[in-house]
Amino acid sequence: MSSAPTITQLEQSRQVEQSRLDGERTQPERNRLGQFATPPTLARAIARLARSHWSAGRRIRFLDPGIGTGAFYAALREEFPRRQVAGALGVEVDEGVAAVTKKLWGKDGLDVRVGDFTKLRIPSNGTLANLVLANPPYVRHHHLAPEDKRRLQARVASELGLRISGLAGLYCYFLLLCDRWLEAGGLAAWLIPSEFFDVNYGRVIREYLTHQVTLLRVHRFAASDVQFDDALVSSVVLLYRKAQPALDHQVKFTVGGALEEPQQERRVRVAELATSDRWTAFLNGHEHRLSSGPRLGDFFSIKRGIATGANSFFILPRASARELDLPERFLRPILPSPRLLPEGVVEAKADGYPDLPDPLALIDCRVPEAEVKRDAPSLHAYFQRGVKEGLLQRYLVSRRQPWYQQEQRPAAPFLCTYMGRGTGKTKPFRFIWNKSRATAPNVYLMLYPTGALKEALRARPGLAAEVFAFLNSIGAEMLRSSGRVYGGALHKVEPKELASLPAGALVKLVGSEYSTSSQLPLFEVHSPGARKRVSRTA
Repeated sequence: MSSAPTITQLEQSRQVEQSRLDGERTQPERNRLGQFATPPTLARAIARLARSHWSAGRRIRFLDPGIGTGAFYAALREEFPRRQVAGALGVEVDEGVAAVTKKLWGKDGLDVRVGDFTKLRIPSNGTLANLVLANPPYVRHHHLAPEDKRRLQARVASELGLRISGLAGLYCYFLLLCDRWLEAGGLAAWLIPSEFFDVNYGRVIREYLTHQVTLLRVHRFAASDVQFDDALVSSVVLLYRKAQPALDHQVKFTVGGALEEPQQERRVRVAELATSDRWTAFLNGHEHRLSSGPRLGDFFSIKRGIATGANSFFILPRASARELDLPERFLRPILPSPRLLPEGVVEAKADGYPDLPDPLALIDCRVPEAEVKRDAPSLHAYFQRGVKEGLLQRYLVSRRQPWYQQEQRPAAPFLCTYMGRGTGKTKPFRFIWNKSRATAPNVYLMLYPTGALKEALRARPGLAAEVFAFLNSIGAEMLRSSGRVYGGALHKVEPKELASLPAGALVKLVGSEYSTSSQLPLFEVHSPGARKRVSRTA
């Protein structure tokens, strides 16, 4: 008579089955379903983290709301004595995956329930879980049907009294709705994307973690350390206890390296987290929160570049536009991709186009189609080509009248790249000094001087070089802290985030023209060991 398989043997079988299941679906299908398996070593590290906060004699009622093939259940069994596990429940929406999981772990004590966790009835108090280990499905909001979003939003509102944005991914709903499944004093560890740190739709998660539970540990893996080989996403591990936080409670923040051997560590008061809209800064070792110092937004109006909806159609080499006999009056100079701008300064030709080998032109026509057909037949023929190619079915194009007109973004003297990679001293974003009349596509942020700076630049043309030097002096860490990060050290910065950067040095450049009576918010800059208040008169 053969003995029952060991946990090690079962886990080996699980990994084989996981590889087989992964191979049965294409990458786009797995992205749509949010099926990214938890690495076994990471699952065990998270289980050990939970064990370090667990009372030795306390019985466990385990829950994984997105069990998959059971990576976290395997980790639970490897890290806790079998006798300590009083019950275990795993929920899986995919029937095929659930069948595999039942076959693997059913005889070992795991109850596998097939269904959508967000639709299940909450169990009675006596059977609530007291330990949740989970990696919920990473399904982006645009893969959620409108009726599902409304249902999920309504359930979050009724059960937790929280309003959640329609831009939230499915993982946000899993984390929040799991609250009612976890008994008071229970422990939960989640592996989720770190994007909720800074985005607006992540505010409800930040509110929950600072007001309704006691957050114990936050670990974000380095941006270059993608936990899932097939998902470009930076991951974070959260550990919390279902209990109201004490007023003086401090959260352990760690970043980089392994969960058990992080590269950096610091303590952050939960009161600070509760009032911050950007948690990434706490991991970078300094925060620049709205408080008491000049910021870029005091000197610049910052806008995204033009989103055409079909760059390959509306943006073309100027030489090609001439070959097509497109009228110059319907063309505007536009900058190319940042990778085609090796230098930080864009010089101008006499006609305002960038002094580049192959300058680009943007088609921007605002006259009715009948007039185009009558007065510019070559342009009308080009537009008809776009109609045949299906451009009118594209989202942005279909919402414009006429469909071929563009956003009005005049040339900006200064630009910042919108996305980039950068670790250590390498900056994720570049600043460009644009001396041409070229507008910019939406891979740039456009910085338009305002107020006193605008007037100073008019009066002192040489000041532009000093402003550009200041922008280039902003350090790599400060730039990284201003935006958000994705897997593979990919950083992105939005206009409001760039506008929040400290800009005290611009006060001296502008001189007395800078108004010290401005009511715009200022900054307080912290470093790990010190705190410095920057005033407008400093």
